Amino acid sequence: MGRTYFVEEAIGQYLSDLSTKLKPYVTGLLIGQCSPQRDYVIRAVRTPPKEEQMEDNISLSKLASIDEEWITTHASQVAQMLPGGLLVLGVFIIATPELSKESQNALRKLIFSVEKSLTKRRLWKPAEEEVSDRAALQICSATKKVVCRTYDVQDPKSSAKPADWKYQSALSASWLALDCTVNVNIHIPLLATSPNHDLEKNTKNGLNRWSKQIEDSVFLINGQVKDDDTELLEGQKKLRGNIQCSTQFSDVRVLTQLSQGSSHRSTATVQVCSGSINLKGAVKCRAYIHNNKPKVKEAIQALKRDIINTLSDRCEILFEDLIINEGPHKKNFEREYHVLPQRLFVPVAGSSVMLSDYKFRDEAAGEIQERFVEMLDQCVQAEDIHIAEEISTVDICPVTDNRDDTQQKQLTKATLLLKLQQNMGVVIAAAVAVFASIFSFNYFSD
Repeated sequence: MGRTYFVEEAIGQYLSDLSTKLKPYVTGLLIGQCSPQRDYVIRAVRTPPKEEQMEDNISLSKLASIDEEWITTHASQVAQMLPGGLLVLGVFIIATPELSKESQNALRKLIFSVEKSLTKRRLWKPAEEEVSDRAALQICSATKKVVCRTYDVQDPKSSAKPADWKYQSALSASWLALDCTVNVNIHIPLLATSPNHDLEKNTKNGLNRWSKQIEDSVFLINGQVKDDDTELLEGQKKLRGNIQCSTQFSDVRVLTQLSQGSSHRSTATVQVCSGSINLKGAVKCRAYIHNNKPKVKEAIQALKRDIINTLSDRCEILFEDLIINEGPHKKNFEREYHVLPQRLFVPVAGSSVMLSDYKFRDEAAGEIQERFVEMLDQCVQAEDIHIAEEISTVDICPVTDNRDDTQQKQLTKATLLLKLQQNMGVVIAAAVAVFASIFSFNYFSD
């Protein structure tokens, strides 16, 4: 028996409009949520045209001309804009009848390419029982016939399986939301043997270790520890009979373990370091879950992944911005402060779900609006942009350096210090020059 996809009714009109406007074919992403019983599609987003296509009005007549790298890059950027619980769960192609035979092969290739690209970015691993089927939606632009199939992305040799595609009104109008603020205090040593340009790699390694702590944390939902297999809404009144958008929020607190249990034997290793990266402060996290008797386990898993993703994504965005503005080979031995982007949320028409994004403090609302149009094909009003975290002034404190040449030679590689201001959700990065070597003690289980 194949999977069933329940699809937001407005998506049908969106896809129909694309089929009449864009010829001979158009590709795009399906956004939604997987669950053991059924899957939900709440958004479809076309692949943005490349600049040369827009400027030269190029018409691509064959599916062989599909730019796989462009589509996977789009999927990665869209994934950064999704709160916990939502993911890119498929790809669609709308094509003319002449291209119908090629479409399924193209879809299969794109499904696996997109999943591979998204998996590379993740700091978490899917659970064994997790749904690994992804949707391949094929639509004929002439007859409007819809064919939905799935592929198991965990199996490279997977063959297509038929799936049901069912439209439903107000599908996500009353989904459940889990909100939490997580205090972050991460110390990441930079090994003396690590080159200066590996700051991003070092940060990712440090966040990898931190993500395991999040995975092992205890989550209190509305002040209570709940069994994984109980229903999330058990003991609560479920919102019924109201097709207008309404969100039922749950307040979540995250309790991380201070140390390992006595059953774990630990040893200490001394490593020569040239500096450190520190992440301190608080980050706003949110996850959405369907309202069809969701389990506590599903909700907590969605929130865990949002906690891990939001900090990782911000660091990635910052490093990309630094490379663009300062160059990949910049060497700076002075102290600098950089602000990691703030998180913001934007509503989706007809849904209780809000999409996410990040902005630097010097970004105007117009830039955010342009990004939503380009990435998600969604027009956003400035007043609908909700900043989840406040920002305060960041001091830039350069280090005055009057040392002679002999002292200069004692300088080790520059390091990056990231600080997230407490209770502000603002992460600050500072590059610090240090003398000689710093010894960092890392503890791990053997």
